Amino acid sequence: AQVRQEARVARDLAGVRVRLLLDTLVDAGQGLRAELALPPVGDRPADLVGTPAPVPAERATSRGRAASDPALLDDLLALPHAHLVVDGYNVSKAAWPSLSLAEQRRRLVDALANVAGRTGAEITCCFDGQEGPRPSGGGARGVRVLFSVGEIADDLIRRLVGAEPRGRVVVVVTSDRQVADDVEAAGARVVPSATLVARVARL
Repeated sequence: AQVRQEARVARDLAGVRVRLLLDTLVDAGQGLRAELALPPVGDRPADLVGTPAPVPAERATSRGRAASDPALLDDLLALPHAHLVVDGYNVSKAAWPSLSLAEQRRRLVDALANVAGRTGAEITCCFDGQEGPRPSGGGARGVRVLFSVGEIADDLIRRLVGAEPRGRVVVVVTSDRQVADDVEAAGARVVPSATLVARVARL
């Protein structure tokens, strides 16, 4: 029975990943068509043989921004179906080191709720937990709060990124170099904790 349940969960996860990736691609394509004001296709490849390729106009992108620039985070979260994954205590201890952990959690989650309201991005905040009941400090509107149980938050973040379909914009906020290297290898973008701290300070 357990094997069948695990197989069913795996199938459900695969289905969710495929549907989410398709939604992301469709929305990105529609957004790009609207942004570039692309007309319906009239020409065919054979019509353009021998025609010099036009030089594309330069467009501002996020590539030129430093990882420490809060505007980079804004650019990434503006992309369709972006998912922001936050290394909770890594951020909160940098932002409010003198406060209790419970107060750090509350302030960070409240700040992330503001980010969620402004951007519409999916936001998941991960904190180190412990065996047994979860610590106090639940989520806020638009923010999924997860506590690691039987593992460290770093591994929870790795699993979250690994569960996402390739092609979805996943942004991980952490200054833990090992976590950053691992999630980048899995396809996520990494933004330092200080960048998010600077971003929420503007709210």
